[in-house]
Amino acid sequence: MGYSEIITMLKLGGMVLNVEKKIERLTLVLRLEGELDMHTASTLRQTIDSEIEKRGIRTVILNLQDVRFVDSSGLGVILGRYKKLLPLGGKLKITNVPPHIYKIMELSGLPKIISFYTDEAHAYEEGRGA
Repeated sequence: MGYSEIITMLKLGGMVLNVEKKIERLTLVLRLEGELDMHTASTLRQTIDSEIEKRGIRTVILNLQDVRFVDSSGLGVILGRYKKLLPLGGKLKITNVPPHIYKIMELSGLPKIISFYTDEAHAYEEGRGA
């Protein structure tokens, strides 16, 4: 009963953020490819918030394997979705983070509050038994 779609966010200069969106039960899995920055962050925020409100999503898994760049706007979207899900009893999980992106996230303190996983399967399974 899963649902899947691909969203492409264009920005100035032709750079894009491709988002593959998959929903299964109350879990939203987003596979991001490209740059998560001030040009694409608000669209990603709207995409996640819409699914939380429309479908009652309680777990968001962000797969960052193909993300080449993240700026403070991108970090803000991630932190903001974490804060939005927390009072709902939900969770934000991050998987497949490239080393150069992880360093940026580490400097911002995200790994201290958000769970990071090596792959989607581990992130997905961790919540099923609880």
